[in-house]
Amino acid sequence: MAVLFISDLHLDPARPDVTELFLRFLQDRVPGNQALYILGDLFEAWVGDDDDSPLANRACEALATASAQGPPIYFMTGNRDFLAGSGFARRSGVRLLGEEEVLELAGHRTLLMHGDQLCTDDHDYQRFRAMVRDPEWIERFLAEPLPRRRAVAQSIRETSQQAIRGKASEIMDVNQGAVERTMRRHDVGLLVHGHTHRPGVHDFHLQGRPVTRVVLGDWYHQGSLLTVHDDGHFELSTHAPGEPF
Repeated sequence: MAVLFISDLHLDPARPDVTELFLRFLQDRVPGNQALYILGDLFEAWVGDDDDSPLANRACEALATASAQGPPIYFMTGNRDFLAGSGFARRSGVRLLGEEEVLELAGHRTLLMHGDQLCTDDHDYQRFRAMVRDPEWIERFLAEPLPRRRAVAQSIRETSQQAIRGKASEIMDVNQGAVERTMRRHDVGLLVHGHTHRPGVHDFHLQGRPVTRVVLGDWYHQGSLLTVHDDGHFELSTHAPGEPF
């Protein structure tokens, strides 16, 4: 029995092997555990809960089956799928989380985040994030026809890819000061997040006590999984398509 964490799958029709890996993960790895937490960017893009694409339907059906037959599945939105809401939850059977969630995890007070809020050195991104998270912007966007929303999402992705190529890598990583302030605000000793696609375990001291930040990896070429066991031991692992979890 363990608690499982994944993020940044970026499911996309252009990467069918990753979709198959995720579906196999839901079927073979999730049953028998305490819970699964998906910490954002499950999809490369989510343009509204009325998304009727074959990928959206297939992923929601698989999540619904896993939720009904196995442990609870919790979902936190990321920067690519922040429009996923109650309609998505009904279709998929997942339980929605807020942007920052605290839970007791194997004796550790733990904060869960997608992680993009911590990248405070990327000022252009933070301005864009504030714009698209504005309720009025969201209302206007969701009022557009589905094909128009898909076209806008594709345009945003292309613009983002161009912007990333012109930025220094350290700007797109988390800011350590933001990490420390956030962990102090929630009084936690463990932070788990994704977003940066830089999997790793970072130990440091905060106000004189040892704390840990665990970064989940992306699923562009393999699956990244954090497993937290009952005794508090955790492991961060990767799994290639075609290899068992």
